[in-house]
Amino acid sequence: MNSQLNDVPADRDPEADRTGWTTTPITESLLRGALDLERTEHGVLPHRLPARARRQMPDGGPAMAESQPSGVRLVFRTRATALELDVLPSKLAYLGAPPRPDGVYDLLVDGRLADRASVSDGNVHTIDMTTGAVVSRPGPVGTLRFTGLSADAKDVEIWLPHNESTELVALRTDAPVEAAPDRGRPVWLHHGSSISHGSDAESPSTTWPALAAALGGVELINLGFGGNALLDPFTARAIRDAPADVISVKIGINLVNTDLMRLRAFGPAVHGFLDTIREGHPDTPLLVVSSILCPIHEDTPGPAAPDFSELGAGKLRFVATGDPTDRTRLTLTTIREQLARITAARAVEDPHLHYLDGRELYGEDDFAELPLPDQLHPDAATHRRIADRFAALAFGAGRPLAAPGA
Repeated sequence: MNSQLNDVPADRDPEADRTGWTTTPITESLLRGALDLERTEHGVLPHRLPARARRQMPDGGPAMAESQPSGVRLVFRTRATALELDVLPSKLAYLGAPPRPDGVYDLLVDGRLADRASVSDGNVHTIDMTTGAVVSRPGPVGTLRFTGLSADAKDVEIWLPHNESTELVALRTDAPVEAAPDRGRPVWLHHGSSISHGSDAESPSTTWPALAAALGGVELINLGFGGNALLDPFTARAIRDAPADVISVKIGINLVNTDLMRLRAFGPAVHGFLDTIREGHPDTPLLVVSSILCPIHEDTPGPAAPDFSELGAGKLRFVATGDPTDRTRLTLTTIREQLARITAARAVEDPHLHYLDGRELYGEDDFAELPLPDQLHPDAATHRRIADRFAALAFGAGRPLAAPGA
């Protein structure tokens, strides 16, 4: 396969290469993993939360996170040997830090990674991490071009960057496109923090939820929101109303590193979150997962604070700043104890509710071998390890999320 980016030679008419090509409208029928599709000036913008939830957001943090299309992919069936996708990404930059790599688009053919590309064009939002101020610069639409595909009928997936908001402008192919048929795979809806969102993963199809979904034979809806797994009622209502055959919710790290609530509020908030989900999914297998090991917050409360000392070299680390003697404040140890107690009590009347200690996905031995580079987020190799373990512990035979057909 060959991917090309805005690189048509100047002496060649690009339209000459597109004789007989088809432009296919980008609609909900071609998208998976999104809960809403917003019409924009340029095209359509996939959202991972519905409009009602977005109207209830308290600030720009959750809005930015949900608009980054982690787990969202264009899926269609075609005999095309070449395709082009016009996109308008919105990139993030941090004042004083080296530029971030461009977001990655993964091309999968019949479920296998076939190619990978990026677009350098797009809008840029520069964040001053010391003040929170944001300066935005508009940019042009860019074009992805994939060539060298077989002429056989095939299922094609284009996974959108998990860390860049992406407006979809136009899809062109040298053969007609139709919506991919339903393969009968169960839908797995997962909610979590930046780790579930895909922070520091290699690409959108290699975040741990994407890899686990492939191993488990399920269709992924990823509601992992960087910095925003905070038991928000609008998120619970979105999960309640979304189609899902199996559900998992990962609770812990963001509540600690934002120092959002005290112990008194935590239990009722978890109960309320789960009650809301159960309103729409009363019998759906539901797995509550606590945080993976994070040494800085195991016994020290938040808030977490960035360490800027090596930002100029592209290195950012986090430290815990809370008082470990304050027993009213949340730590990961406290949260795991509470989640185990809450789920055990609820499971008496809810046999489809289960609990998984996140340290079974990544624990002390893993940290010794594959430490968290910034003290909070796993690297690409660790995403793969977490995916392997989650698939075995959640989707394996007799496991909590082993839905029929998975």
